[in-house]
Amino acid sequence: MPNLPLPPALKPRPKRPGEENGPTHPAHHAAEAGISAVDWIDERTALSGAGRWVMFRKVPKGTNWFYTLGSATLFAFLNQAITGVFLAMYYDPSPTRAYESARYITNDAFLGEFVRGMHKWGSTVMVILIFLHMARTFFFGAYKYPRELNWVIGVALLILTFVMALTGYLLPFDQRSFWATVVAVNITGTGPIIGPYLADFMRAGPEFGATTLSRFYSIHMLLVPGAIIALIGAHLYLVTKLGTTAPPWLRAEVDGEFNEERL
Repeated sequence: MPNLPLPPALKPRPKRPGEENGPTHPAHHAAEAGISAVDWIDERTALSGAGRWVMFRKVPKGTNWFYTLGSATLFAFLNQAITGVFLAMYYDPSPTRAYESARYITNDAFLGEFVRGMHKWGSTVMVILIFLHMARTFFFGAYKYPRELNWVIGVALLILTFVMALTGYLLPFDQRSFWATVVAVNITGTGPIIGPYLADFMRAGPEFGATTLSRFYSIHMLLVPGAIIALIGAHLYLVTKLGTTAPPWLRAEVDGEFNEERL
């Protein structure tokens, strides 16, 4: 039977110089088809150019493991996002069923205890990593010109991380999380000018009620993650555009002929 007609983009490429003649392994055909599909997408989107711009850039001399704290924080956020999606499939943000749904996730759902543990401890890891990342940025002087805007975005991400931790702490809706959140919101209400209004917004009213849990759940699942994703995109764009700051203990090498010309 004749071969089925294929689009030109999915047809196998000609053999490269040096490859053996004769039939190849089916895995080779699958690899060639995958490469052709990627090329077909790239021809219409030009994503490879953006990928090269992000990945292939100059890195200052002296870069060390301290510079990976930002990537580690991003990985922690991705862990929170993925595990949070699976937890949301079973969680019920109702004052009467929230605790039971959390108990079901932990005790009955397949790998529920593992996923919930990853999400619970991942929040602590993310807070620690973002603190270390900002400490590295401060002590290395990476907040100075022309990277001031990136520092401001990092501070906003730090605040949003705290908001995520606070709103997520209430969701199991047990005695400890309930009263700890009451204390945190009451402390927020003592802030100057906007403190009382912010506390009322978090409680969804003057006192804790049935809508407070729904308010925290919507902030935790929709409002704050969207803002974090947008700010991370802007943060990574500025890091790529402006480059990475060299460690402060390294000095730029000055050419001797240049010094003579200055004199």
